[in-house]
Amino acid sequence: MLKQMNDTIIKAYNGEKTDHVPAWFMRQAGRSQKEYREIKEKYSLFEITHQPELCAYVTRLPVENYGVDAAILYKDIMSPLPALGVDVEIKKNIGPVIHNPIQSYQDVENLGVINPTSDVPYVLDTIRLLTEEQLTVPLIGFSGAPFTLASYMIEGGPSKNYHKTKALMYREPETWFALMDKLADMVITYAKAQVNAGAKAIQIFDSWVGALNASDYRIFIKPAMQHIFRELQKEDVPLILFGIGSRHLLMEWNDLPVDVLGLDWRTSIQEARQMGVTKVLQGNLDPAILLADWDTIEERTKAILDQGMQEQGYVFNLGHGVTPEIKPATLKKVTELVHSYSKR
Repeated sequence: MLKQMNDTIIKAYNGEKTDHVPAWFMRQAGRSQKEYREIKEKYSLFEITHQPELCAYVTRLPVENYGVDAAILYKDIMSPLPALGVDVEIKKNIGPVIHNPIQSYQDVENLGVINPTSDVPYVLDTIRLLTEEQLTVPLIGFSGAPFTLASYMIEGGPSKNYHKTKALMYREPETWFALMDKLADMVITYAKAQVNAGAKAIQIFDSWVGALNASDYRIFIKPAMQHIFRELQKEDVPLILFGIGSRHLLMEWNDLPVDVLGLDWRTSIQEARQMGVTKVLQGNLDPAILLADWDTIEERTKAILDQGMQEQGYVFNLGHGVTPEIKPATLKKVTELVHSYSKR
């Protein structure tokens, strides 16, 4: 027997009126949860994601513990890259490390093509398990965007300045656009497979694209993003774009065939509207505020809600992901505050 689905967040993503502001938190699955930390003592991230029952449990935990209006699939943006032939390792306290970085056009040519059914069946099995049996809220699937994925693939790991990435982009545009095309096709195939398995929305994380100026974004990135979102529009699910430090790119994003823009904490909802952003907005409490006293948390959360609720169709979230220091009880209390305050 199918469980009753709370589809409030899908209505908000579609710009429809809702009886309360829906909420979820980026990186809500894992990080600060005691149950997750116990699992991480036994298994690595990749090991968890390769076990659908365990991965579904981690994904489901915050919905049950916090009362949020959506689940976000527990995995990493690196998850599909091994299928392309990328030798990636998630190292503790470092992040993704690529052992065969992209250095030439031939390296791009050597990249494979993802077949989700055979390359990441565990991801699709996890989605089916969650959406067919376990969840009462929509599941959000996701992928990294071409620039952000490329930055790891070229730098060989995390970077503070993306100099190697930019150098390749400026020095070898043919290589760059070939890489963007390959990654765009991967994102499309991967995201469509998630939707077909049961994901009800897709968020594209372009976390590090704020490192580029708007002119370079238009030339080197926007064509791939337009292609991705045009293709994903055919799946008829809400499409969300999020990045960090991307205020100067918001109007470029507003031009894309995307439904929702996620804001980081640097740009207020009111400022985005004044700039001319017309999309549904998601965000954008600074995660660090969740380490403050409750009076401060409450004041800042209400201030964001007051701005968000001025437009129909708004989703509360953080301006980046949950950090390990944030207490689960705080996330639960914030979710309750968002729901109760927005019903006034």
